[in-house]
Parts: sequence; C-alpha cells; structure tokens
Amino acid sequence: MQRFKKGIHDGLPIGLGYLSVSFTFGMIATASGLTTLQATTLSLFNLTSAGQFAAIQLMGASAPIFEVFLATIIINFRYVLMSISLSQKLDKSIRLKEKMIIAFANTDEIYAVAQSQSEPNHFTYMLGLMTMPIVGWTLGTFLGGTFNSLLPSSLQSAFSIALYGMFIAIILPVAKKMKSVTFTIAISVILSTLFKYVPFLNFISDGFSIIFCTCIGAAISATLFPVEVSDNE
Repeated sequence: MQRFKKGIHDGLPIGLGYLSVSFTFGMIATASGLTTLQATTLSLFNLTSAGQFAAIQLMGASAPIFEVFLATIIINFRYVLMSISLSQKLDKSIRLKEKMIIAFANTDEIYAVAQSQSEPNHFTYMLGLMTMPIVGWTLGTFLGGTFNSLLPSSLQSAFSIALYGMFIAIILPVAKKMKSVTFTIAISVILSTLFKYVPFLNFISDGFSIIFCTCIGAAISATLFPVEVSDNE
C-alpha cells in the first residue's frame, strides 16, 4: 500500500497535465463527429495522444479500419522500445500478466518517472503511477466532449481546426532547436504534398499517405542525422 500511495503521488502531476490536453482532445473529437461517450471510451482504452489525434483525423477522412490500425501502430511504435527499456527497471517478481498491464500505460511521462526511480519498480508502485494519468486523460476527454456538445454547431466545427494548431504548437519549438526535426518536417510536408497533388500518387488514401510519409521521412532523417552513442552507453 505504501508503494501504491507513492505511485499515486508521483503520478498526480502527470494526471493533471493529461487533464488539460485530453480536454482539448475531447472537444476536437466531438467536433469531428464522435459522441462524448465514443471519445471518452477511445481515451480510456488507448492513453496515447499522438495516436488518438491521428485516428481522429483518419476517421474524419472516412479511412478504412485497417489504415487507422496500421497508422496507429506506426505512430506508437516508440512504445515498443520504451517497454523493452522499462522491463529492465521492473522488479523481478513482476509476472507476465502484470507486465502487460504496465505496458498499457507506458506513456512518455510515466516511463520517464519510472526510469528515474533509484530502486526497481514494483507492480503496486507502477499501478499507482498509472492510476492518475488514466483518470486525468479519460476525465479530461469526457469534460472536453461534454463542453463542446453544449456549443453551437458552428463553433463545434471550428474546433476541428484546433487539431492542426496543436500539432504546429508541438513541433515548432523543437524544430527551432534541432536541425534534424526541421528537416524531417520539411520532408514530410513535401511528401504529403506529392501524395495529394501528383496524378499517379493522389489515388492513395489519406491513411496510407500518412503511413508512407511517416516511414519515408523517418528513414531519410535517421540516415542523414544518426544519433551518436558513446561506447559506455
């Protein structure tokens, strides 16, 4: 119980941060055509901001389920690497089914807090650490969807534009600091434009266009801007 309480304490700031972000997601999701219940359920069973925003965009474009599924896997593939890394920090007493529960909520912020602990993470601590982020993300989505459903339809449709503004707000600060990010954004924009307007490419659906742009852009950037790792890392 002491470990669980510590997890709750450490996860509270994450949960509060998720509350504000998911509030925006709830508004955008309902403005894009989802009901508040659908948006809240999506947040409850996903807990992944980038994947959910991408899914909303693809749903709005009437993309097939397979495209939404594939795009979400590619966008969230970093969680595979994070889970492998986090597994080395878990207490050896944790069983497979408990690891599967932990993997569900292995977000960037939860991963960072768990990795910063001086001792191996026990399941009860991880359960506490996950609780507030899950509650914050789900509750924020519900509140955002409820608030947006009370607005006139003209304002609801306007909030769908906020998705693009949010993406710009996320990438611009990083792009100013890192040349590799700026290059990756430029490549992605060029590829996206080609898939939209070039005759023999524009027949490709929006879902697969996102997948191709993500994979090609990441591959080119990884080749041109490899991350240098020292011998002792």
